Amino acid sequence: MNTLIGLLIIAVGSMGQSSSYVPINKVKSWSWESFWLIQGVFAWLVFPYLGALLAVPENHTFISLFSVDDVAIWKAFVFGALWGIGGLTFGLSMRYLGVALGQSIALGTCSAFGTLIPALMVGTDLFHGEGLVLLIGVSIAITGIAVIGYAGSLRAKDMTSEQKKAAVKDFALGKGLLVALLAGVMSACFSLGLEAGDAIRLNALEQGANSLFAGLPVILLITLGGFVTNAAYCIFQNIKNKTGKDYLNVPTNVIINNLLFCVLAGLLWYSQFFGLTLGKSFLTEGSVMMAFSWSILMSLNVTFSNIWGVILKEWKGAKKRTISVLILGMLILIFSLIFPSM
Repeated sequence: MNTLIGLLIIAVGSMGQSSSYVPINKVKSWSWESFWLIQGVFAWLVFPYLGALLAVPENHTFISLFSVDDVAIWKAFVFGALWGIGGLTFGLSMRYLGVALGQSIALGTCSAFGTLIPALMVGTDLFHGEGLVLLIGVSIAITGIAVIGYAGSLRAKDMTSEQKKAAVKDFALGKGLLVALLAGVMSACFSLGLEAGDAIRLNALEQGANSLFAGLPVILLITLGGFVTNAAYCIFQNIKNKTGKDYLNVPTNVIINNLLFCVLAGLLWYSQFFGLTLGKSFLTEGSVMMAFSWSILMSLNVTFSNIWGVILKEWKGAKKRTISVLILGMLILIFSLIFPSM
């Protein structure tokens, strides 16, 4: 029962993340780098900070949560900075491939690296026992994501150039695939940051933090590192493209509109890791499901992002065969979620 509750919480957070790119279409008169920076303030600073405050036990301070080995703190931050590169290119993959295909490829790569590398780091034997179950589960998830990626390539063949541009304004398959693969590899550093900063979570528990929220201070360190990377790039682009005027050189009603949708995008994005942290607290420590939790989150993100892709008509013009392949890929992903518990 606890496992089911944990999975449902992770699924709710995943649904939020998959919806976080929808507000992009509601932002007016801002360049991509301007929107990305402002939503990042909320996604990677404001909401992670508020979440981390939930972990502060009574009669303790926020700073006391980080009173552990400085190496763990810096490792989490550095992995976060590396993940930030993945987050940056992740946004670009949405720009060039759309929500459905872009997330499928990036998250598929992220799922594999983010699940298997931490397992190897703690000495898990991937060819025997629970390690083999983990490897097979990840392989099933990657297969499902590969099938969805194949559906995306079929879609590209089905649609005319005009239809592609209508669905995804800056559609570019070759460039988008390269960016999405890079995004996936670098985004896996988030999972590595969680592993590296686990001493912080354990310290919070020792101080009396609620087990539901004890992992949230680690999330803050990782997203802080990611914010530094993304902010540097966005500000550079603002200067290069002379788009720094975006923030104030628009009517007041547009600024309010854009800020509201940036807040919404940031909240929805953060919900995936808030949900992951809460959901994992219901899973058995050291179990296959716990080790597989990262892959579960990524698989759910792919599933929900493709549902959004259908809603946003990114698959409009695709043939029935292409849609059938897409559905098959999603069913394989869903099976990968329940396989470890079988």
